[in-house]
Parts: sequence; C-alpha cells; structure tokens
Amino acid sequence: MKYLKVAAAIVVVVLVVVALVAPIGPLPGFFIGGTPTPVPAQWPDTSGTDEITLRVPGTLPRSVIIWVIEYEGDLYVAGASGSGWVERIGAGSPVEMRLEDNTYSLNAVPVTVGWELVLTAYIDKYRPDYPEIVAEFPSPQEAAGQIAVFKLERS
Repeated sequence: MKYLKVAAAIVVVVLVVVALVAPIGPLPGFFIGGTPTPVPAQWPDTSGTDEITLRVPGTLPRSVIIWVIEYEGDLYVAGASGSGWVERIGAGSPVEMRLEDNTYSLNAVPVTVGWELVLTAYIDKYRPDYPEIVAEFPSPQEAAGQIAVFKLERS
C-alpha cells in the first residue's frame, strides 16, 4: 500500500511538471520544442494546419497552442486583447513559432490596417471544424479593441 501511494505521488508530480513546462490545450507552458529552422521564402500550405505553438517573451517565456491563418502568403495569429500572450506581445515582439516539427524565430507585429480582412479569413478557415467556438467570436465589425491580430514576420 505504501508503494502504491508513493507511485501515485510520483505520477501527480510528473503530471504537474509536464503541465508547467509544455503547453497542453489551453494551458500555456514553457518549452516549444521542434527543430530550429530558417524562415522559408514562402510558407508551406497551412490550410490543413489547425494549431501551432507560439512562444512569447516574458521573465518566464510562455508557449501557447493557438490557431494560425495564412493570408496572402503571410502567417497571422489572433487572440483576445486581454489574453496573457497577447499582452506579452504588446506593440510587437520577437516570438518563436513551431509549425509541425520546425521552429522559426519571427517577429509578431500588430496589424492595425486591414486586420478585418485577416480576421474574416481566420473565421472562415475555422468555422467548418469549430462552429461552436467561432460562433463566440465577435464579428470583424465588432472586434475592434476586443481582438488583436498579429502578422508573423521574418526577424
């Protein structure tokens, strides 16, 4: 019985450590993983890619799993203006993005002009597979101040 309690405690500790260091679902982590890779001249087709891992700066950097959209050859991410990762990027910041097994060093730059078109493409991409989640998004006309859109650029 004593060994069973010790084994259970070890399992709990391992799960807590994993949850703190690796992003799991909506919970941020620290590590991003992947192979450091130069940014390609042209991004691969991401229409079938639902999620990427994005590592944003901070005293302890935060890695989050988020959606990504390719729009006119560039990659974009969007999030609620008050979310932790969005606040860490602020007016722009270096980030790391993991796409499949490749990790890219990029800059996340706020989109202040034409963001409505990007957000519309974002909604159109994810609505078929995630209708309940997308239904909670504000429309592009109502999203000003609620949603931040960032272009992921070569650093």
